[in-house]
Amino acid sequence: MRRTLLMLAAFVSGCSKGPETDLQYIKQARSLAAEWALINQQAEAGAVTRTYAESMHQWLHDGLQTASVSLTQPNSAYGAEIRALIAEPEDAAPDRLRSHSEALKQIEDKLESA
Repeated sequence: MRRTLLMLAAFVSGCSKGPETDLQYIKQARSLAAEWALINQQAEAGAVTRTYAESMHQWLHDGLQTASVSLTQPNSAYGAEIRALIAEPEDAAPDRLRSHSEALKQIEDKLESA
């Protein structure tokens, strides 16, 4: 009986929706924003080819779109931050992209400490 209750509790917690479930997508978006900032910084310095930067921008944008549509709470603060990130132009300033990454990191840290 006790084992059944533990299994049921584990199942129910695995089915929960909310910020904790979205944490993986918040982390993904944060990481993609930081990578995008690095790509743009290197592109500004002429350290990567235009073709490379364009292909990375497409890959990063696709990853952000996937994270955004996967959220269980798309109208949350982190959902809005991810949408704002998606709306940035491909050649957005690295500092601007890092600010999005930092905002997502703060949300991530808050959820992990809860």
